[in-house]
Amino acid sequence: MLLPARTAVLNFLYGVESADIAQIMGALKSEYGSERQFTKDRYMDHVMSLEANGLVSLQSYDLDEKGDLRMRYSINDEGKSTVDKYVDKKYRNHK
Repeated sequence: MLLPARTAVLNFLYGVESADIAQIMGALKSEYGSERQFTKDRYMDHVMSLEANGLVSLQSYDLDEKGDLRMRYSINDEGKSTVDKYVDKKYRNHK
């Protein structure tokens, strides 16, 4: 069984200092890559929704080698609490 994609994004961010959309998608590709919704736009929506709900924070932004905006996000204490409360231990991305 897979976690819902948005929950998987939050769970992934728990185990890293920060990540951009490409890194998040790279980490989740093996499990979610075959889904039709596995697109940069959809995953940006997931992260922005998590940010709007106070679970992740924008850490930094810059331009990548193509000149596209790259934003790095990190999980905050509220996000960690949410993962601890709602994600079963066997799915957690942190120790």
